Amino acid sequence: MSKESQLIKFTKKGIYCPQGKFYLDPWYPVDYAIISHGHADHARWGMKRYLCTNDSKPILKHRLGNDIKVDSLPYNESISINGVKVSFYPAGHVIGSAQIRLEYKGYVVVFSGDYKTQPDFITVPFEPVKCHTFITESTFGLPIYDWKSEKVLQNELQSWVKTNQANNRTSVFLGYSLGKAQRLMSLLDGCDEIFVHRTIHNLNETISASGISLPKTKLWSADLDKKTFQNKIIIAPPALLGSRMLKRIPNVAIALCSGWMQIRGNRRWQAVDAGFVVSDHADWNGLISAVKATEAEQVYVTHGSQAVFSKYLNEIGIATKELKTEYGDEVLEKAESETEKLESK
Repeated sequence: MSKESQLIKFTKKGIYCPQGKFYLDPWYPVDYAIISHGHADHARWGMKRYLCTNDSKPILKHRLGNDIKVDSLPYNESISINGVKVSFYPAGHVIGSAQIRLEYKGYVVVFSGDYKTQPDFITVPFEPVKCHTFITESTFGLPIYDWKSEKVLQNELQSWVKTNQANNRTSVFLGYSLGKAQRLMSLLDGCDEIFVHRTIHNLNETISASGISLPKTKLWSADLDKKTFQNKIIIAPPALLGSRMLKRIPNVAIALCSGWMQIRGNRRWQAVDAGFVVSDHADWNGLISAVKATEAEQVYVTHGSQAVFSKYLNEIGIATKELKTEYGDEVLEKAESETEKLESK
């Protein structure tokens, strides 16, 4: 039996560590789940016990229930689980996100979860981790994806708001309540008053209560006088696109914020006034640099452009295999939409 196979197995319930007797971001109920971050395709309900980062713990309790049994660790500290050394390292994806490092008898496996190598104004920056085996996402694993700096993004978003205000329009930005919303808040901070949908507001309160500083926002609700947020900024979940709540806003200008906006022909452009390339995942060069930095002997590529990215890595001499999982944008979109509906009640 290889050292790798002692440490990870790919099963119907998810990535399993037989020595440690736990799973990494499992998609079906298990006894013990180690969670990379709070997005609904990675942190699912029904586990008997959870382990995550300190910053993810309040998010998991908010989304999965206060009665869940969850332990947590700070970044860069480890515990031993049945002889397996487990630790978390920053993934730069969303608040609390982590790469999960496993070590057993000197052999190291790192599960990246979702990650972004480009620094932003709100998340703990990505930290490369050397290992023997690396499991990487490939959401934007095509050369066309090349992100702008955070400062350039900030200027683009704030300029759009000012143009809208000059035309007596209210600026609405659509982004997931966990991750994208907080990042948009950081990019728009200081531009004007920011109103957020209830799902974002409730999650912001949870995050702030745990000691993390967030930009100041106000709750946007249907019973507010429309003059209150006229010409201001609103951040709402993508699920609200086409909703009555948005249609009631006079002179509204709607922007969708996603890495998919890199491709102008994307269907998501059709129902909005603008699209901004704001992604919480690594771009093509970020993925390559992250993989190279691990110096891994074996790489597994999960959700996204698996075929193209794994082919490229093999061509440059990095042993790579494709790995099918139940993570990814389509799964996330459906799961986050359902989660946000529950959180808004």
